[in-house]
Amino acid sequence: MERFIDVTPEVRLWAEERGALDAPPLLLIMGAQTSGLGWPDELVDALAVRHRVIRYDHRDTGRSSWAFDEAPYALTELAHDATAVLDAFGIARAHVVGMSMGGMLTQLLIADHPKRMLSATLFGTSALSTAPYVRPDGTRVPPEELPGIAPHVLELWARPVEDHGLEAELDRRVEHWRALGGDELPFDAEAARDLERGIVEHTGHHTAGTAHARAGTADMLRTEQLAATDVPTLVVAAPADPLFPPPHPHHLAQAIRGARLKEIPGMGHALPHEVLAPLAAAILEHTDRH
Repeated sequence: MERFIDVTPEVRLWAEERGALDAPPLLLIMGAQTSGLGWPDELVDALAVRHRVIRYDHRDTGRSSWAFDEAPYALTELAHDATAVLDAFGIARAHVVGMSMGGMLTQLLIADHPKRMLSATLFGTSALSTAPYVRPDGTRVPPEELPGIAPHVLELWARPVEDHGLEAELDRRVEHWRALGGDELPFDAEAARDLERGIVEHTGHHTAGTAHARAGTADMLRTEQLAATDVPTLVVAAPADPLFPPPHPHHLAQAIRGARLKEIPGMGHALPHEVLAPLAAAILEHTDRH
């Protein structure tokens, strides 16, 4: 079932739920500039066997309001959008799964709204913490010295985004997913194109969004809150992630009190078919515990 949620006079969010209404709720929070349809149906359906699964379009993606130029916002406001979605569905507490920027927003929920959380699952993201990463040999590494984004991704992001029509935009998005997916699993260009064509049809246009890259990033750190949380947290490690490569997941698991770490071999910063079954299994094993 689909619905629209009015968050502010300027912002309306699109959301969808699947699964039994009396099943434990599970909220999916996608990454920057990506529609909720970035969560593949195969994964959503696998989770909906045991959960009431909700996915939604961030502001300036999909069918939600594209209003950044008229009403700029900080990234922290996107975490408030997540709680507004839960409110709209009448959900007091939920399991929350966040990918990339969605993983950062989930950390904000862990820190600022722990009573709304049954559990958290994070991947493809970095810790909102100044705590050092402690290597197995005891060496302490400041977060700013952890590996950065791969040069080939930075080069891709530096290119100007111009509108040369639908097919050219789909080409650009497929190239982007190829770069994000890493080099350990085969890349299915046709599947990536089908996903993005579906997102374009869902959105109603093929404009490339830039709002999340321009949104304010102040007040994101939650070092103390993450270190003291009681929210059961699973960190999924993606060894081929070119944005937040190891040891970022290990640092994240150290920064969040009590977090567990689960690696999915070959996984990059994307959701190809090969990782969906092990990812669903990891999420469901975690939510079953809590």
